[in-house]
Amino acid sequence: MNFAVWLPLLVPLFAVPLARRGAEQLPPRTAAWALTALALVLALSSTAALALLTLAGALRVPFIAALGHLSPILLGSASPATVPTGALAALALAGLGGLVLRRTVRHLRELRCAQRQFKDSARAGDLSVRDDERPDAYALPGRPGRIVVTTGMLRALSAREREVLFAHERAHLAGRHHLFLAATEFAVALHPALRGLRAPLSYALERWADESAARATGDRALTARAVGRAALAARAVGPRPLLSLTATAGPVPRRVTALLHAPKPAPRPLPRALACLLLACVAVSSAGALDAAKDLHSGIEVAQGENGPLTEHGE
Repeated sequence: MNFAVWLPLLVPLFAVPLARRGAEQLPPRTAAWALTALALVLALSSTAALALLTLAGALRVPFIAALGHLSPILLGSASPATVPTGALAALALAGLGGLVLRRTVRHLRELRCAQRQFKDSARAGDLSVRDDERPDAYALPGRPGRIVVTTGMLRALSAREREVLFAHERAHLAGRHHLFLAATEFAVALHPALRGLRAPLSYALERWADESAARATGDRALTARAVGRAALAARAVGPRPLLSLTATAGPVPRRVTALLHAPKPAPRPLPRALACLLLACVAVSSAGALDAAKDLHSGIEVAQGENGPLTEHGE
């Protein structure tokens, strides 16, 4: 096993700060896709690296090598730390797998409970009204997805501002923004260093919905005012599912400022140097995992090739 196996585990430490900086200079929709794709590629590469370390350590155990008809001699020289490192990698894989499973079950349970909770609430199309004095509103994914709003929020906004709020939440449902959140949560569970991508992704998704609401209403100033008033009103809210999305999330002042300034005809592109660095991070992480896999596979083939002829000759 060569040193390349460690690259996928280290690259996220450098890629996350670059991605946070780069996301600020991309249109919201593009930023959301880029951040989610980056998180998944880096997480899967690091998980593959752990699996390779586990396998490399396991093959050094005589009992396991015998099961695979491998010649320990032809597996090549290895560091004394190979087996302990493989054991630690196996423990890490088991822990991460359990974390992914636990979070998945938690998210599904939250969504199902929320869907059952609002099954009998007052509905008008995709809108569910909850009798609660605390102002709150969010997009609840599901089949079908729905917009949950409290009576307190309805009273806090004017009729036109409510239209903006509903357009914002419908944009979350139409864009399936909860899937972006779920994919990133999956990646964070596999590599904790990727948690730094949560905040920029949340901001990108809210800005994406803001722009959709502004287009739907045709009034950017009204959209900015509605977002600001809804956020001020919803300072104290009840619990909601983690994968739900709301117009009151994220750095609202930044969102309001962005809405009050019309987008440029040609969005500012990501600086070439920064784009190249991010692509290099993805390439290094993926290539490191592939190179380590190829190196381990070659060693296994050599070890199997020696045992094959000896076994046949003995027979």
